[in-house]
Amino acid sequence: MQYYLAPLEGITTQIYRTAYHKYFRPMDKYFIPFLVPHTKKGFSVKEIRELSPENQEGLYVVPQILSNNGEDTLDTIRKLQEYGYKEVNLNFGCPSKTVVSKYRGSGFLAKPEELDRYLDTVMKGTKIRVSVKTRIGRDEPEEFHRLLCIYNQYPLQELIVHPRTQKDFYGKTPRWEYFAYAVKESKNPLCYNGDIFTPEDGKRLEEQFPKIEKLMLGRGVIANPFLTELMEKSSEEPGTARQPQVMNKNLLREFHDEVYDNYRKISSGDLPALFKMKELWTYMLKIFPEDKKLAKKIKKAESPAHFLNAVAELFALL
Repeated sequence: MQYYLAPLEGITTQIYRTAYHKYFRPMDKYFIPFLVPHTKKGFSVKEIRELSPENQEGLYVVPQILSNNGEDTLDTIRKLQEYGYKEVNLNFGCPSKTVVSKYRGSGFLAKPEELDRYLDTVMKGTKIRVSVKTRIGRDEPEEFHRLLCIYNQYPLQELIVHPRTQKDFYGKTPRWEYFAYAVKESKNPLCYNGDIFTPEDGKRLEEQFPKIEKLMLGRGVIANPFLTELMEKSSEEPGTARQPQVMNKNLLREFHDEVYDNYRKISSGDLPALFKMKELWTYMLKIFPEDKKLAKKIKKAESPAHFLNAVAELFALL
């Protein structure tokens, strides 16, 4: 199985990606959270830090573009090629209301004719490898039948399918019957994305779709960075049930501290780094013994000392 790290805005940053790659089973691809084209200027300082090849040596990194304008997308692709990128990903999956209201992300799925024209413009205008990350519709899952017909017209590097609609957001169970439809009808290589949190989840997916060899992980692997290793061990031992668990708490702590230290280096003051880490902890708390008091300490920490003390107490419970 090939594993991809999903692009989570504010979480899977350059700092997170490089630290993850150093400490855990390396991902086969790392997707950079989406770029919104701005054609009148170059990349911002923050975007340059995310994109610069020297900041992520040894990683296969794929920038993701969020747009509904083909020419703007081509302009951004040309800029990315100057950095040496050979592949980009187009985002038709983001369910955020602010994104959807502008008919971007999964909002663009509500306009299939315009989506088709957009893909035609992009695919004719570049020779770079192009992949697509999509939901199965904006309002109803049945929209996916037409959407897949559109995707099938283009030679995509791969089609990454999150089998929910925009309106499902993250609340409803992924609609595997529509991913099964993609497995049967897609003319492009497929990658699955959505609600893989445990080795058992991965095993069920493999049993249901044995020909799928690419899996994009997001919230599950952010919560438990050992997830890919546990999934591989589970696959090696048929019939073995494995719950998510921390394999090496010292390694996890080293990873955590490196991420925090590197955020502090690029932050103006302590609060931005603390905010980043608190956001990361909203996911990571899921693999720790339930302790609402310590979780609250982390969320309420207003200084590095208070934050690190709460983290140390939590790690001591493992």
